[in-house]
Amino acid sequence: MIAEIQDYLSQIDLDVRKTGDARFMDQKVTPDVVCIIADCVLQFVGDNLNKEFTTKDIWNSQYANENIKDIFNKPDVLSETARSEYDKFFAQPLKMLAYGHILNCERKGNKNIFTIQNREILSYISIKEKNALNFLVIYLEKVLRDSDIWHLFDGFFNESNNTNFHSLKDGFRKFLYKYTSINDSNHYEPGRIFTKIINPLAYYMKSLGTKGWNLSADIIGYDELMYNRKNRRDIQKLRDETRQDYEMRAKQEVEKTRNAFVKFTIEKAKRLIRERCHDVSEINDEFANWQATQVHHIFSRYEFPQIESYLENLILLTATQHSTKAHPDNNTRRMNKEYQLLCLLSKSASVKQSLSVNDGFYTKEDFIFVLNEWVQPTNKFVVESPFSEIEKQLSDEYHKS
Repeated sequence: MIAEIQDYLSQIDLDVRKTGDARFMDQKVTPDVVCIIADCVLQFVGDNLNKEFTTKDIWNSQYANENIKDIFNKPDVLSETARSEYDKFFAQPLKMLAYGHILNCERKGNKNIFTIQNREILSYISIKEKNALNFLVIYLEKVLRDSDIWHLFDGFFNESNNTNFHSLKDGFRKFLYKYTSINDSNHYEPGRIFTKIINPLAYYMKSLGTKGWNLSADIIGYDELMYNRKNRRDIQKLRDETRQDYEMRAKQEVEKTRNAFVKFTIEKAKRLIRERCHDVSEINDEFANWQATQVHHIFSRYEFPQIESYLENLILLTATQHSTKAHPDNNTRRMNKEYQLLCLLSKSASVKQSLSVNDGFYTKEDFIFVLNEWVQPTNKFVVESPFSEIEKQLSDEYHKS
């Protein structure tokens, strides 16, 4: 799908000097937010590809309200007190997607009216945060090249030192002041936009980036790109709160957010698997003729919670397959090892098929990660291995156990 995105964007002029639009990137445009907003749009539109929507339509949708407030630890999305925050949260990713021609945006009165322009890429973005990050990296480089300022970033990534960082930062600020509506009296806006541009690129380049508008001390990590990366240090202590009460509350808030995100990603992954397989079991055995309704964790979520929401660890089965084959006597804490191998071989074929059509649904890297969470450290699977070798190694692992 990477090549398809590159080809699509190559046909579009994204030069900021011509559009004068500073909203090609913004503070709330992070991989996790872009991913979930893309998903919200697709759920709102459904099968009607021409359905129009506004920021408020997505904001007020039941799907957004059920998921976003808990995942991002925010008030109800319909709350009047949260209006300003949510307006940015929904509007900024939508504007970025419109600038990249993934959405259409037409101004009608005082509203921006959106429609989907490229459903295939929007669907790819909505599947997982990694896909959204892949899109952002390709998109940002294209915008910067078209705007003739890529050389500033390229110079920094070739030698990430303070001198090149300040040259880049100053050059980017001057660019925004000259070609967009951001006034040179606004000292904060360029920094907010700059951070969201340089850090995804820095992560991809395995480079230093920025923290607090300064050169970062370390190479930018994946979690630093995300909006929803709250930890206990992000939660402020209340004035009359004891240290013990604060520690307890902070721990509970972080845990609540994490649990909401895990729940959402699992349910979303299950939905995507069902939609992809059209109620047809991925295992063709004597119980496969019934409607497939059960999304099964190949490796138990109780034993392997770290891979519980990976698409590569989920497989669609019929109810009978699930209750009698995958889990003997319908005991979800027990696994039929022979059937588990069958599930893995079937999932290997699904991953291989996804790669052959390049749809971005599965990745070999994530499939290998799933396998390596289960296998002994001395028998790790290797991404570079052909699928035939991976499948043979899988069979060998089960036959010796």
